Amino acid sequence: MGEYADLPGVRTWYETEGAGDPLVLLHGGFCTNDTWGAQRADLAAAYRVFLPERRAHGHTADVPGPLTYQDMADDTVAFLETVVEGPAHLVGWSDGGVVALIVARDRPDLVRKVVAIGANFRPGPECFAEPSMLDEMTPSGPDLAFFRELYEPVAPDGPDHWPVVAAKVLAMWRTQPTLTPEDLARIEARTLVMSGDDDLMTLEHTTALYRAIPDAELAVVPGASHLVPLEKPALVNRLILDHLAQEAAETMMPIRRAKPETTAP
Repeated sequence: MGEYADLPGVRTWYETEGAGDPLVLLHGGFCTNDTWGAQRADLAAAYRVFLPERRAHGHTADVPGPLTYQDMADDTVAFLETVVEGPAHLVGWSDGGVVALIVARDRPDLVRKVVAIGANFRPGPECFAEPSMLDEMTPSGPDLAFFRELYEPVAPDGPDHWPVVAAKVLAMWRTQPTLTPEDLARIEARTLVMSGDDDLMTLEHTTALYRAIPDAELAVVPGASHLVPLEKPALVNRLILDHLAQEAAETMMPIRRAKPETTAP
Protein backbone atom coordinates (compact mmCIF):
# COMPACT_ATOMS: atom_id res chain seq x y z
CA MET A 1 0.00 0.00 0.00
CA GLY A 2 1.13 3.52 -0.75
CA GLU A 3 0.48 6.96 0.67
CA TYR A 4 0.62 10.59 -0.35
CA ALA A 5 3.27 13.18 0.39
CA ASP A 6 2.21 16.83 0.21
CA LEU A 7 5.07 18.26 -1.82
CA PRO A 8 5.20 21.92 -2.93
CA GLY A 9 4.69 21.07 -6.61
CA VAL A 10 2.14 18.27 -6.39
CA ARG A 11 0.63 15.86 -3.88
CA THR A 12 2.63 12.77 -4.74
CA TRP A 13 1.77 9.09 -4.31
CA TYR A 14 4.61 6.80 -3.29
CA GLU A 15 5.30 3.33 -1.99
CA THR A 16 8.15 1.95 0.11
CA GLU A 17 9.65 -1.49 0.55
CA GLY A 18 12.73 -3.07 2.13
CA ALA A 19 15.34 -1.77 4.54
CA GLY A 20 18.81 -0.26 4.29
CA ASP A 21 20.27 2.68 2.39
CA PRO A 22 17.64 4.61 0.42
CA LEU A 23 17.12 3.89 -3.28
CA VAL A 24 14.53 5.77 -5.34
CA LEU A 25 13.00 4.10 -8.40
CA LEU A 26 11.82 6.56 -11.06
CA HIS A 27 9.43 4.99 -13.58
CA GLY A 28 9.15 5.75 -17.27
CA GLY A 29 6.81 8.05 -19.13
CA PHE A 30 3.11 7.08 -19.01
CA CYS A 31 4.04 4.36 -16.49
CA THR A 32 3.20 3.51 -12.89
CA ASN A 33 5.07 1.67 -10.16
CA ASP A 34 3.65 -1.58 -11.53
CA THR A 35 6.28 -1.54 -14.27
CA TRP A 36 9.00 -2.04 -11.62
CA GLY A 37 7.52 -5.41 -10.67
CA ALA A 38 10.55 -7.37 -11.89
CA GLN A 39 12.98 -5.21 -9.88
CA ARG A 40 11.27 -4.52 -6.57
CA ALA A 41 12.00 -7.73 -4.70
CA ASP A 42 15.68 -7.95 -5.62
CA LEU A 43 16.37 -4.29 -4.88
CA ALA A 44 14.31 -4.23 -1.68
CA ALA A 45 16.34 -7.17 -0.38
CA ALA A 46 19.35 -4.84 -0.18
CA TYR A 47 17.92 -1.31 0.06
CA ARG A 48 15.07 0.77 1.40
CA VAL A 49 13.25 1.33 -1.89
CA PHE A 50 11.07 4.39 -2.48
CA LEU A 51 8.75 4.45 -5.51
CA PRO A 52 7.13 7.84 -6.20
CA GLU A 53 4.67 8.26 -9.06
CA ARG A 54 5.30 11.60 -10.77
CA ARG A 55 2.75 14.29 -11.58
CA ALA A 56 0.14 13.10 -14.12
CA HIS A 57 1.24 9.47 -13.67
CA GLY A 58 -0.45 6.68 -11.77
CA HIS A 59 -2.05 7.79 -8.50
CA THR A 60 -0.56 11.31 -8.70
CA ALA A 61 -2.77 14.00 -10.19
CA ASP A 62 -1.99 16.20 -13.15
CA VAL A 63 -1.28 19.90 -12.59
CA PRO A 64 -2.13 22.89 -14.80
CA GLY A 65 0.27 23.69 -17.59
CA PRO A 66 2.67 21.62 -19.66
CA LEU A 67 4.75 18.75 -18.34
CA THR A 68 8.47 19.43 -18.09
CA TYR A 69 11.39 17.30 -17.00
CA GLN A 70 12.65 20.18 -14.88
CA ASP A 71 9.39 20.37 -12.90
CA MET A 72 9.46 16.61 -12.35
CA ALA A 73 13.09 16.83 -11.25
CA ASP A 74 12.14 19.60 -8.81
CA ASP A 75 9.35 17.37 -7.48
CA THR A 76 11.92 14.60 -7.00
CA VAL A 77 14.24 16.94 -5.11
CA ALA A 78 11.33 17.83 -2.82
CA PHE A 79 10.59 14.12 -2.37
CA LEU A 80 14.20 13.43 -1.39
CA GLU A 81 14.19 16.30 1.08
CA THR A 82 10.73 15.63 2.56
CA VAL A 83 10.17 11.87 2.42
CA VAL A 84 13.61 10.27 2.06
CA GLU A 85 15.11 13.04 4.22
CA GLY A 86 18.51 12.87 2.63
CA PRO A 87 20.60 11.59 -0.27
CA ALA A 88 19.69 8.40 -2.09
CA HIS A 89 20.65 6.27 -5.04
CA LEU A 90 18.50 7.05 -8.09
CA VAL A 91 17.50 4.36 -10.58
CA GLY A 92 15.52 5.83 -13.46
CA TRP A 93 14.04 4.20 -16.54
CA SER A 94 13.37 6.23 -19.71
CA ASP A 95 11.75 9.51 -18.55
CA GLY A 96 12.71 8.52 -15.03
CA GLY A 97 16.32 8.32 -16.16
CA VAL A 98 16.11 11.84 -17.56
CA VAL A 99 14.72 13.06 -14.24
CA ALA A 100 17.52 11.29 -12.37
CA LEU A 101 20.17 12.99 -14.51
CA ILE A 102 18.68 16.44 -13.94
CA VAL A 103 18.45 15.88 -10.18
CA ALA A 104 22.07 14.70 -10.14
CA ARG A 105 23.13 17.81 -12.03
CA ASP A 106 21.12 20.23 -9.88
CA ARG A 107 21.50 18.68 -6.44
CA PRO A 108 24.63 16.55 -6.13
CA ASP A 109 24.23 16.66 -2.35
CA LEU A 110 21.07 14.54 -2.66
CA VAL A 111 22.36 11.88 -5.06
CA ARG A 112 24.69 9.03 -4.19
CA LYS A 113 24.76 7.00 -7.42
CA VAL A 114 22.68 6.94 -10.58
CA VAL A 115 21.48 4.22 -12.93
CA ALA A 116 19.90 5.67 -16.09
CA ILE A 117 18.15 3.03 -18.23
CA GLY A 118 17.07 3.93 -21.77
CA ALA A 119 17.52 7.61 -21.00
CA ASN A 120 18.09 10.53 -23.36
CA PHE A 121 19.42 14.05 -22.96
CA ARG A 122 18.02 15.57 -26.15
CA PRO A 123 14.44 15.70 -27.56
CA GLY A 124 12.92 12.68 -29.28
CA PRO A 125 13.41 13.94 -32.88
CA GLU A 126 17.16 14.11 -32.19
CA CYS A 127 17.65 10.75 -30.49
CA PHE A 128 14.83 8.29 -31.23
CA ALA A 129 15.82 5.44 -33.52
CA GLU A 130 12.46 5.99 -35.27
CA PRO A 131 11.45 9.65 -34.80
CA SER A 132 8.36 9.09 -36.93
CA MET A 133 6.80 7.18 -34.03
CA LEU A 134 5.99 10.54 -32.44
CA ASP A 135 3.68 11.29 -35.36
CA GLU A 136 2.00 7.90 -35.11
CA MET A 137 1.17 8.05 -31.39
CA THR A 138 -2.29 9.37 -30.50
CA PRO A 139 -4.20 9.23 -27.18
CA SER A 140 -6.73 6.75 -28.57
CA GLY A 141 -4.36 4.83 -30.84
CA PRO A 142 -3.01 1.30 -30.38
CA ASP A 143 0.55 2.45 -29.63
CA LEU A 144 -0.54 3.94 -26.30
CA ALA A 145 -3.22 1.39 -25.40
CA PHE A 146 -0.99 -0.38 -22.85
CA PHE A 147 -0.26 2.89 -21.08
CA ARG A 148 -3.89 3.99 -21.18
CA GLU A 149 -4.82 0.76 -19.41
CA LEU A 150 -2.28 1.55 -16.69
CA TYR A 151 -3.57 5.09 -16.27
CA GLU A 152 -7.34 4.82 -16.29
CA PRO A 153 -7.99 2.58 -13.25
CA VAL A 154 -5.90 4.60 -10.78
CA ALA A 155 -5.69 8.21 -12.01
CA PRO A 156 -7.20 10.65 -9.50
CA ASP A 157 -8.23 12.88 -12.41
CA GLY A 158 -10.36 10.07 -13.84
CA PRO A 159 -10.11 8.11 -17.10
CA ASP A 160 -11.51 11.00 -19.15
CA HIS A 161 -8.35 13.00 -18.42
CA TRP A 162 -6.16 10.53 -20.32
CA PRO A 163 -6.17 12.46 -23.66
CA VAL A 164 -4.91 15.57 -21.84
CA VAL A 165 -2.05 13.69 -20.18
CA ALA A 166 -1.14 11.83 -23.35
CA ALA A 167 -0.95 15.09 -25.31
CA LYS A 168 1.26 16.65 -22.62
CA VAL A 169 3.72 13.75 -22.57
CA LEU A 170 3.97 13.59 -26.37
CA ALA A 171 4.57 17.35 -26.53
CA MET A 172 7.32 16.99 -23.92
CA TRP A 173 9.00 14.19 -25.87
CA ARG A 174 9.05 16.34 -29.01
CA THR A 175 10.80 19.29 -27.37
CA GLN A 176 12.58 18.01 -24.24
CA PRO A 177 14.98 17.40 -22.61
CA THR A 178 17.48 19.96 -23.83
CA LEU A 179 20.55 19.02 -21.83
CA THR A 180 24.02 19.66 -23.23
CA PRO A 181 27.29 17.79 -22.75
CA GLU A 182 28.29 20.65 -20.47
CA ASP A 183 25.21 19.99 -18.30
CA LEU A 184 26.06 16.31 -18.10
CA ALA A 185 29.66 17.08 -17.22
CA ARG A 186 28.40 18.64 -13.99
CA ILE A 187 27.09 15.29 -12.72
CA GLU A 188 29.26 14.15 -9.83
CA ALA A 189 27.45 10.93 -8.89
CA ARG A 190 28.88 7.70 -10.26
CA THR A 191 26.53 6.82 -13.10
CA LEU A 192 25.70 3.63 -14.96
CA VAL A 193 24.16 4.26 -18.38
CA MET A 194 22.19 1.22 -19.55
CA SER A 195 20.19 0.39 -22.67
CA GLY A 196 19.03 -2.49 -24.79
CA ASP A 197 20.96 -3.10 -27.99
CA ASP A 198 17.71 -2.41 -29.89
CA ASP A 199 16.59 0.51 -27.74
CA LEU A 200 14.20 3.33 -28.51
CA MET A 201 17.22 5.63 -28.23
CA THR A 202 19.93 5.23 -30.84
CA LEU A 203 23.09 3.53 -29.68
CA GLU A 204 25.01 6.61 -30.82
CA HIS A 205 22.95 8.81 -28.49
CA THR A 206 23.41 6.42 -25.58
CA THR A 207 27.16 6.39 -26.19
CA ALA A 208 27.22 10.19 -26.28
CA LEU A 209 25.40 10.25 -22.93
CA TYR A 210 27.93 7.84 -21.46
CA ARG A 211 30.89 9.84 -22.76
CA ALA A 212 29.56 13.16 -21.46
CA ILE A 213 29.17 12.08 -17.82
CA PRO A 214 32.47 12.01 -15.94
CA ASP A 215 33.68 8.47 -15.18
CA ALA A 216 30.36 6.92 -16.23
CA GLU A 217 29.93 3.22 -16.94
CA LEU A 218 28.05 1.72 -19.89
CA ALA A 219 25.98 -1.45 -20.19
CA VAL A 220 24.36 -2.37 -23.51
CA VAL A 221 22.23 -5.45 -22.90
CA PRO A 222 22.13 -7.85 -25.86
CA GLY A 223 18.85 -9.04 -27.28
CA ALA A 224 16.89 -6.33 -25.50
CA SER A 225 14.80 -3.28 -26.31
CA HIS A 226 13.67 -0.17 -24.42
CA LEU A 227 11.83 -2.60 -22.14
CA VAL A 228 15.05 -4.23 -20.98
CA PRO A 229 14.07 -4.25 -17.24
CA LEU A 230 11.12 -6.48 -18.17
CA GLU A 231 12.96 -8.54 -20.79
CA LYS A 232 16.17 -9.29 -18.89
CA PRO A 233 15.28 -8.64 -15.23
CA ALA A 234 17.89 -10.91 -13.64
CA LEU A 235 20.72 -9.34 -15.61
CA VAL A 236 19.43 -5.79 -15.16
CA ASN A 237 19.01 -6.28 -11.41
CA ARG A 238 22.53 -7.67 -11.08
CA LEU A 239 23.99 -4.76 -13.05
CA ILE A 240 22.15 -2.29 -10.83
CA LEU A 241 23.18 -3.98 -7.60
CA ASP A 242 26.79 -4.36 -8.68
CA HIS A 243 27.00 -0.70 -9.65
CA LEU A 244 25.51 0.49 -6.38
CA ALA A 245 27.81 -1.74 -4.33
CA GLN A 246 31.09 -0.80 -6.03
CA GLU A 247 32.98 2.31 -5.01
CA ALA A 248 34.90 2.55 -8.29
CA ALA A 249 35.38 0.70 -11.54
CA GLU A 250 38.61 -1.28 -11.28
CA THR A 251 39.85 -2.83 -14.51
CA MET A 252 43.11 -4.49 -15.50
CA MET A 253 43.71 -2.40 -18.61
CA PRO A 254 42.10 1.04 -18.18
CA ILE A 255 42.07 3.39 -21.16
CA ARG A 256 39.31 5.94 -20.62
CA ARG A 257 39.78 5.64 -16.86
CA ALA A 258 43.59 5.54 -16.89
CA LYS A 259 45.07 7.73 -14.19
CA PRO A 260 47.26 10.56 -15.49
CA GLU A 261 50.95 9.93 -15.20
CA THR A 262 52.76 11.85 -12.51
CA THR A 263 56.24 13.23 -12.88
CA ALA A 264 58.65 12.58 -10.04
CA PRO A 265 59.93 15.76 -8.36
